[in-house]
Amino acid sequence: MRRTSFARWPCSIARTMDLLGDQWTLLVLREAFHGVRRFDQFQAALGIARNTLTERLDRLTGAGLLDRVRYQERPARYEYPLTEMGRDFFPALAAIIRWGDRWLDDGAGPPALLHHLDCDRATEADVNCAHCGSALTSERVRFEPGPGLATAKGTG
Repeated sequence: MRRTSFARWPCSIARTMDLLGDQWTLLVLREAFHGVRRFDQFQAALGIARNTLTERLDRLTGAGLLDRVRYQERPARYEYPLTEMGRDFFPALAAIIRWGDRWLDDGAGPPALLHHLDCDRATEADVNCAHCGSALTSERVRFEPGPGLATAKGTG
C-alpha cells in the first residue's frame, strides 16, 4: 500500500511531514546534529536496519538536508554532513525537544540539555515574532493565505 504524498499540498506543515514525518528521519537528523557523519556511526547510535538507514539518508540527501561526500575510494564510503538547509532545521528540532521535555518526560526531567556556548548556560527553544520579539502562541497568531497558496490551489 502506497502512502499518500503531501509534497505538493499548499501547506508547509504537510510538505515538511511528507519529508520528515516518520519515526527514523528526525532521529537521523538528531545524530547528525550530534556530529555523526558516517553510515556505521548512524547505525550504531540508532540500532536502525541498514535498508531503513539507507532510505533515510537517500531521502535527506535528495531533499538537500544532508550532503553525501566520499571519504574512501575502495570500497566506496561516504560521510553525510549537514548542509545549510539541514543546519537551518535546528530551531525546529530544538522546539520539538522543548515540547517533549515539558510533556513527555514522566517527571524525570530532560534526558539531554541544550547548552548555549555564547552565554555558557543550559537553555531551551523560545519561538518569538521576528518583528516585535514577543512569544508566538496559538492565542496570539492567526493563519492567513500566503503568496504560495494561489500557485498550489487544486493540489491538496
